[in-house]
Amino acid sequence: MPAPADSSSLTGNLLLAVPSMRDPNFSRTVIFMAAHTSKEGAFGYVLNRPLEQRVADLLPDQTLGALGQVPVFIGGPVATDKLAFASLHWNRKQGTLRCQTHLSVTDALHELSMGHDVRGFVGYSGWAEGQIEKEIKHRSWIVTESRKTILTAKPASQMWKVVLEEMGPVYQLMANTPDKVELN
Repeated sequence: MPAPADSSSLTGNLLLAVPSMRDPNFSRTVIFMAAHTSKEGAFGYVLNRPLEQRVADLLPDQTLGALGQVPVFIGGPVATDKLAFASLHWNRKQGTLRCQTHLSVTDALHELSMGHDVRGFVGYSGWAEGQIEKEIKHRSWIVTESRKTILTAKPASQMWKVVLEEMGPVYQLMANTPDKVELN
């Protein structure tokens, strides 16, 4: 079920780009909203744009242990010269996704040892005060609760479609909208 777009905080929710999103940075993306307040803006990571590289490929001169095999994603168009680590963990009791961001290498290794899904992100997605609210009001995004599917969708590049299909019949139609509707 979609989350209400007028909730005071989007933290912990997913943003799914509407099929007509024209911005190539966000076309058919699934974004986990790691932080949001109406006064300070929003911050999140694109979860379905794998870079097809591992952390060791980007940090070849470091001893990384298991962290070296962690997949790297394009987190968004901001600060694409930085590599950040985040840990995602599904809380079965509460039915919520927990995300810890800005992890150090040591913290990321600890999260891996706990069995959590650790990902590397090049860049992030960010919005200034009131910006994401305006985009939601203009129906650029579908807001929904986080779901376990984001940890299990394979390949990750299919996550947008998988999440929409789980949301019901209207969203199933959206999920199957051709990439270039204008060519139909």
